[in-house]
Amino acid sequence: MGRPATLCKLGAKRVRSVRCRGGNMKYRALRLDTGNYAWGSENVAKKVRVLDVVYNATSNELVRTKTLLKNTIIQIDAQPFKQWYSKKFGVDLGKKKKGAKEEAEAEEKKSRHVVAKQSARASKQKMDPALAEQFLCFAQRVLFFICLLFVLCCLLQCNEC
Repeated sequence: MGRPATLCKLGAKRVRSVRCRGGNMKYRALRLDTGNYAWGSENVAKKVRVLDVVYNATSNELVRTKTLLKNTIIQIDAQPFKQWYSKKFGVDLGKKKKGAKEEAEAEEKKSRHVVAKQSARASKQKMDPALAEQFLCFAQRVLFFICLLFVLCCLLQCNEC
């Protein structure tokens, strides 16, 4: 028997309150689109948007229906982690190396103390190449989809004429 599974789905936030023993209330998530996720090697957690359910060892049906369960592999929006990394280490993830002229134009004003702290942290920091590639690939995929949507919109407008 036991209690029925919640089977929280990916979608706009929908939470129901459930009365428990002693009049206490629990909150059961039926649909969620955000969550608090941790980057373990950097010891930081951020609230991020869940984009997609990628894999579940139990069943492919759980992936197809975008059901969020324990040990489900999901794809998240990494922007909060990229912003934190940029602020902490002064390194932009997901961007290829630029020339010296482009860096000078794009760099914002920072105090000498902040620059010294960031350079000291960055010298000790070693990013896993596979992880850096994931940040770069995600940025390229997003750019590709934006370009694809733009082309489709242009084609639709041309067909109407």
